[in-house]
Amino acid sequence: MCKPLLWIVAIIVGMTGLPAVVGQSSAIAASGEVVVLTINGAVSPATADYAVRGIRKAVELNATLVVLKMDTPGGLDTAMRSIIKEILSSPIPVASYVAPSGARAASAGTYILYASHVAAMAPGTNLGAATPVAIGMPGQPAPQPAATDDGGGKKAEGGKSKKAPSGPPADTMKAKLVNDASAYIRGLAQLRGRNVEWAEQAVREAVSLSADEALKLNVVDVVAQDVPVLLKAIDGRKITVQGVERKLTTADAETIALDPDWRSELLAVIANPGMALILMMIGIYGLIFEFSNPGFVGPGVVGAICLLLAAFAFQLLPINYAGLGLILLGIAFIVAEAFLPSFGILGIGGAAALTIGAIVLFDGDAPHSYALPLSFIVTLGVVSSGLVFATVALALRARSRPVVSGSEELIGARGEALDAFDREGWVRVAGERWHATTSSALQRGQRLRVKSRTGLTLFVEPDNQGGDYK
Repeated sequence: MCKPLLWIVAIIVGMTGLPAVVGQSSAIAASGEVVVLTINGAVSPATADYAVRGIRKAVELNATLVVLKMDTPGGLDTAMRSIIKEILSSPIPVASYVAPSGARAASAGTYILYASHVAAMAPGTNLGAATPVAIGMPGQPAPQPAATDDGGGKKAEGGKSKKAPSGPPADTMKAKLVNDASAYIRGLAQLRGRNVEWAEQAVREAVSLSADEALKLNVVDVVAQDVPVLLKAIDGRKITVQGVERKLTTADAETIALDPDWRSELLAVIANPGMALILMMIGIYGLIFEFSNPGFVGPGVVGAICLLLAAFAFQLLPINYAGLGLILLGIAFIVAEAFLPSFGILGIGGAAALTIGAIVLFDGDAPHSYALPLSFIVTLGVVSSGLVFATVALALRARSRPVVSGSEELIGARGEALDAFDREGWVRVAGERWHATTSSALQRGQRLRVKSRTGLTLFVEPDNQGGDYK
């Protein structure tokens, strides 16, 4: 191998090895710190991406602990399981902390709390209501508190039930979801040594607990006012991480807050149901405009990008494909109205299909509603209807306007004689030179009017009204 090539290889190896050295030195410098991640809102694909990458970043920094600060009403099962898998496989302990006061860890948040090495809550917070809901399916009635025999012939209702209901739910799909979720959270509770009975009750009966009650029932480990108090409370606690017992030393640890970066923020915007629908409509209309007016390039480029982003968002979101089909059908009808005016029949049908599709596109029975806001749906329907009415109005106006091209446009048009002639000669009409015949003699420059046309010959007569000619 020649020397220049050897030098190039050496430089490449040195450059690729440099980041590893820098990363290692940073990790050593950051040893002993606590990384704080914040989940505020529904557990979505963007939330899962942020949490997973945050935990991995904490591992790179050789942090002592990750504190997952939560205030969530729940969210998607797939996003929740991604976060839990990362927690279970993390080589450093993760503490889930429901805070500040007034926050909650409902539904998916309860599962994440149970999966964490340390479960903590702030005073005035609550958790529970972990019953799964089938997104994209017709809504099911809320689970009813089970009634079980307490051994004395009396029934215990609601949160006092001593065991999970033995009879399967009436709906088979609902039963599968509940049983799967119940087994999942029961396994997490057994792994962390927490209250198994209440965990299953939270899934099957959708019960909830306050922070103090959760501490008494061994659902959480600590109740702390803020993160510094939490770190002091768990200092010296022994936990098991990947089968190895470790002792936490967090009393004097420095905290580092990792906020969502631009990638997580962008993913959150794209995965918003309303934004996904807007991106899809922009993409479709952009491509239609480009295909009907080739050469503009810009609408085609923007449309293709928006359509791909919308497809990515729909892949992440729990969509109802019947709703998506109605939306596409509605857009097709509205576009057809513009090219094949049916005086509103296609357009009104398209606006109706678009509105109904937007209503059923996302199911509102999810732990966190992914349904589009009513104001957004109304605006979408009004804009679509306005587009239809504008198209019909333009079509009617165009129909009532006089013809401005073709043979019909020449009839009645004014012109002038280019030469003097009695029967045949040449005239100028509409800026063009025409062969003409007449029954009355015409003088050079005399104004005339077209009466009829036969091929390329005009039949003209003198114009007695005067005025300018076309």
